[in-house]
Amino acid sequence: MSGINKLRSLPNRELMVRALETKLAHRGTSFSLCSIINAKSGGCTEDCRFCTQSAHYKTATPVYPMKSVAEIVNAAKQAQKDGATHFSIVTSGRGVTKQLLYDVAEIITAIKQNVNIEICASLGIASEKDLLTLKQAGLSRYHHNLETSQEYFPRIVTTHSFAERVDTILAARAAGLEVCAGGIIGLGESESDRISMASTLAELQVQSVPLNILIPLPGTPMATASPLPIIEILRTIALYRLILPDVALRLAAGRESVLSDFLSSAFMAGADGMMIGGYLTQRGRSVAQDRDFVDSVMSLWR
Repeated sequence: MSGINKLRSLPNRELMVRALETKLAHRGTSFSLCSIINAKSGGCTEDCRFCTQSAHYKTATPVYPMKSVAEIVNAAKQAQKDGATHFSIVTSGRGVTKQLLYDVAEIITAIKQNVNIEICASLGIASEKDLLTLKQAGLSRYHHNLETSQEYFPRIVTTHSFAERVDTILAARAAGLEVCAGGIIGLGESESDRISMASTLAELQVQSVPLNILIPLPGTPMATASPLPIIEILRTIALYRLILPDVALRLAAGRESVLSDFLSSAFMAGADGMMIGGYLTQRGRSVAQDRDFVDSVMSLWR
C-alpha cells in the first residue's frame, strides 16, 4: 500500500506519464473493442442505486423478456463487423436461473456456429456448476462488476453483498473462464474507495477491467449526483493502469458524455479499450466515430 500512496502523491501530469509508459511497456499498442446486447431488460429485484433496470425505481427503461436467438446472433455478427473481438450477452436480474441457463447456453451455441467472435456473458450471480455449463457451450469470459469498493458497497446495493460478487468471480475462474470485472466511479465514493476496488481486482487476477463513469439517470436514487471532476477521472484511470499493468482497461458508459473533449486524455492516462455500439440502456457514439477515434489514439502511441 505504501507504493500506491507514493503514486497518489505524484503530480497529475507525472502520474499520467507513468501510466502511459506502463501501458505501452506491458501491453504495447493494443486497443481492444467489445460490444454488448441487452438481451433481457428491466424488472430486476436488486436495488443497485444507479440502475434504471431495478424494479425498485420508476424509470423509462423498457422491460422485455429474452430476445430471440436469431436477434442475438445478428447482433453478434454486427459486433464482429464493427471490429469488436468480444460480444457479451447481458441480462437483468439477480442471477442465473435454470431457464436462463438453458436459454443462454442455446444462444452461445448458435453464436459459435455462426460468428467468429469471443463470447461473454453478464448474468448476475452464478455458481461454478452453471458457469461450467456455459463454458462447455462456448463461453470464454464472464462479466461481473464489483461496482465499487467493499467498504462503500453497502451504500450502493443492499439486496446482495460484496462477498457474493467476489464469490461469482471466483466461481468463473474455477470454471476456467476469463473474467471481466470493474465498476462505476462517481457514485459518491472517495479516491480511497477507488483504490480499494482496484486492489481487489488485482487480487482476483481479472483479465479485463471496464470503468464506467456514472451517468445520473432519472428515476434512480443517483439522479441528482454531482459529476465527478475530469481530473479525478483521469487520475483514477492512471492509478488503475499502474495497479493493474497487464489488464485490458476499457472505458464504458459515461466516456463520451462525461469526458467529452477530454476523452483522448483518458487513453494517454493508460486506458486501452472501449465498449462500442452503446450500453445497456444508453446509446453511445456511432461506431464510425469510435473507429476513427481508435485510429487517432493508436497513432499517438506509436
